[in-house]
Amino acid sequence: MSQPRTVTDPADPRLADYTGLTDVELRRRREPAEGLFIAEGEKVIRRALAAGYLMRSMLLTPKWLTVMADVIAEADAPVHVVEPALAEQVTGYHVHRGALASMTRRPLPAAAELLVGARRVAVFEDIVDHANIGAAFRNAAALGVDAVLLTPRCADPFYRRSVKVSMGAVFQVPWTRLESWPGAVGTLHSAGFTVAALCLSEQAITLDELAARDDDRLALVFGTEGDGIARGTLAAVDEHVRIPMDAGVDSLNVAAASAVAFYATRPRNS
Repeated sequence: MSQPRTVTDPADPRLADYTGLTDVELRRRREPAEGLFIAEGEKVIRRALAAGYLMRSMLLTPKWLTVMADVIAEADAPVHVVEPALAEQVTGYHVHRGALASMTRRPLPAAAELLVGARRVAVFEDIVDHANIGAAFRNAAALGVDAVLLTPRCADPFYRRSVKVSMGAVFQVPWTRLESWPGAVGTLHSAGFTVAALCLSEQAITLDELAARDDDRLALVFGTEGDGIARGTLAAVDEHVRIPMDAGVDSLNVAAASAVAFYATRPRNS
C-alpha cells in the first residue's frame, strides 16, 4: 500500500509527470518519449489498471482520497495529494475530476500481429483531432472492431483528451501505429482483408452494398473531414464506399461515420 503524501510546491519534481497538460505539442513529444500517459478521472484510471497498465504515480485532491481508497491500497506507486489550486497551477487547467494518474505505456505490437484472427479492423488516416480519435475508439470498442491501425500522422490515442473522450476504450481495443501508409495496404491484403475507404467518390458503392457482401475480413479506412482520404490510398484500396445522405448533407464527421460503418458491417454470423 502506498502512503499518500501531501505536496505543496508546484515545482516539486515528484509532480513532473503532470506539468503543462494543456500544452498539446509538449505532451505529444514528451509522453511517448518518456513512456507515459495520463489517465484522468476515477473510471478511466480504473479501466487503465484493469487493462494491465502499470501506474507511475497518482495525483489526487483531498476529497478523492476516500473514493480512490481501494486503488491506493493496492498501489505500489506514490500518491501525491494536492489542493485544487495547486493541481490547476501544475497542470494548467481546473482538474474538476480531482484524480489523475501517470501510467506506463507498453510497446506497440506489429500490425501483422494484430491482424491474426481479426475480422473487422479500422484504419484512421491522418486524424489529428484528439477528441475524434477518442470517440472513434469508443465506437470501435462498443461495436466489435477487433483492432485499430493508425497512420504515422494520426493523433496519439493515449493523449489525455483522447483517453478521456474514449472513456478508457483506448485501453480495450488493440491498436498500433503503422510505419508506412498506404504501403501497409499490402499488409492488409496479405492477411486476407478487403480494404474499403469511406469517401466521396464517383465510383463509390453504398455502405449498404458493402454490408450486404458480409466480407469475411474487412478493413475500413477513414480520413480527415477537410482533405479526405489521400489519392494514393484511394488508388490502393479495393473499394470506395459512401454513406448515403439526405437533406443536402454530403458527409459526417469521422466519429459519426465510423459508428455508422462499424454497425453496418458487423459480421452477420457473430
